[in-house]
Amino acid sequence: MVRKNSGQPNRKTGECQEDIFLMKAENASTLKICGYNSGQHVYYDVENVDEPIRISMNLSKKAVSRLWEIKIVQVPFSQRAPVGCLQYYQGKTGVIQTMNFADNGRHLTNQDYEVCIRQEDGVCNIVYEPCHENAFRISPNNGVDHSTDGDIGSGFGSISEGREMETCDDKITLPCDSDDLIMMGNQGVGYCKMVHCGNSLCPNGETPCRIESSATPFVIGVYFGPSAREESPEDNLGMCLTYEQLPCSM
Repeated sequence: MVRKNSGQPNRKTGECQEDIFLMKAENASTLKICGYNSGQHVYYDVENVDEPIRISMNLSKKAVSRLWEIKIVQVPFSQRAPVGCLQYYQGKTGVIQTMNFADNGRHLTNQDYEVCIRQEDGVCNIVYEPCHENAFRISPNNGVDHSTDGDIGSGFGSISEGREMETCDDKITLPCDSDDLIMMGNQGVGYCKMVHCGNSLCPNGETPCRIESSATPFVIGVYFGPSAREESPEDNLGMCLTYEQLPCSM
């Protein structure tokens, strides 16, 4: 999406109710987004799709700023994204944002997908850092266990099989090995949580925050549930992370 700006979702629930971008086809998942998504991209699997893929913009009558320029590329089989990856980043460094990440935005509901990063040659580890101090705002931890499964969400596939009981309704997942949670001035090994929510990517809101992992493949899971509740938009901006792939030790 070279440029994509349309009406925002419901500020309290995150549901796209007025301006809606839809991409759908038979035997394929439906992509439904709204708001600000300039610079975003998606890989839409059409391997088993025989009918035309339909892209539509349903616009409300409200007078809001709208602009879109969308580039469509048919990707050869040899260059396709790994199965289950809605987004696929290549290169040793990059920036990853959830849909509609903006200063006045709010993360969308019904999002269940994986963001994948190609492991480049000679690379063994990857480091994630928030783009800035307000770059991670995903619902407060509500302290109540919720059992989730892969049937809820946008249909792009579950983040992992057999999710554990968690206290986050909306969450980001980062795969962990023994994982290192590295803080400035701290040379010891810390604890890397599989599931992240709240107002900090790192435990206890510690800053600066830097998470390093050698778990492969490099995948970030995005799970934002249905709009069953109203919450502060300031607590639900979404996520912006930078990543850097690190060379293997000699």
